[in-house]
Amino acid sequence: MKKILLFLTLCLGATATQAQEANVQLKGTVVDTVAQYVYLQKFHNKMFTTIDSVKVVNGNFSFKTKVKLPELYGLSVNTANTPLYIFLEKAPITVKLSPAKYYSNSVVSGSASQDLFDVYKKTQNVDISKFITEHPSSIVSAYVLYRNWSYRLTPEQILQNIALLDKSQQNSTYVKELKELVTVLNGLQVGKKAPDFTSKDPDGKSVRFSENLKGYTLVDFWASWCAPCRKENPNIVAAYKEYHDKGFNIIGISLDKKKENWIKGIKDDHLDWLQVSELIYWNSEIAKLYGVRAIPANYLVNSKGIIVARNLRGEELQSTLKSLLNQNN
Repeated sequence: MKKILLFLTLCLGATATQAQEANVQLKGTVVDTVAQYVYLQKFHNKMFTTIDSVKVVNGNFSFKTKVKLPELYGLSVNTANTPLYIFLEKAPITVKLSPAKYYSNSVVSGSASQDLFDVYKKTQNVDISKFITEHPSSIVSAYVLYRNWSYRLTPEQILQNIALLDKSQQNSTYVKELKELVTVLNGLQVGKKAPDFTSKDPDGKSVRFSENLKGYTLVDFWASWCAPCRKENPNIVAAYKEYHDKGFNIIGISLDKKKENWIKGIKDDHLDWLQVSELIYWNSEIAKLYGVRAIPANYLVNSKGIIVARNLRGEELQSTLKSLLNQNN
């Protein structure tokens, strides 16, 4: 593994450049499907948008689309499903595209960034600072810091890791968004005022956050498609049943896309408290306002809207509420 990482470091270090517009050299074969088209998708804010498509001819496909390189894209035979994550570069890249098992059987050749990304995904107990130090010029380092670590780190730790990146990555989209996130998170520390917002409940009625503050309120970010959220919901339901009459309230903010899925999730999980959603997935302005990069996520605020805790789960939520509501007296 160490030899592989060293080889990739040398390859990436020799070719590292700032992203520029260029025609991608991407071709491949499609297996395990009768799909007639392959779609090239652009990644932004945890979402993919189709930017080009080509017809599959005798099992083969080829793209020459002008895109920003190097960069992360998606390759798919069905835009309704999560695509193959693929790092494209200014080099000929070949793909064996298999949609089976979430594209896990697909093979990408010719992209040093993709090779590094594959190694990263297989590495356990990653030290992100060490990884960036070993690959400071790689778009992969900037991406995984943004995508996999921003919600785990403090604002100070995010800035420390950004500083480890080579100047070729300092102007990347990922670093720009990380710096914006740091500014947001600095304003969301315990003791700060929670941002106000207005959204709509399942009946289409406008709800203003600041007008629904009583006792202690949990600002709970979730979605019906989020498995960890659904797993955590019974804990939140138990806390609500135990402490609602003592001054505990909740406002749920869903990152759902479809109203019917949102409403079904509320019903199935017995989320019998105020719920709102913009129904625009990760484009949620409320999630951006609260620096939410992964769900479930939450903030506990008092009746004046002051943040008293964040990301409370399981027993920690119960014990915090017990302490705040003086259950020991």
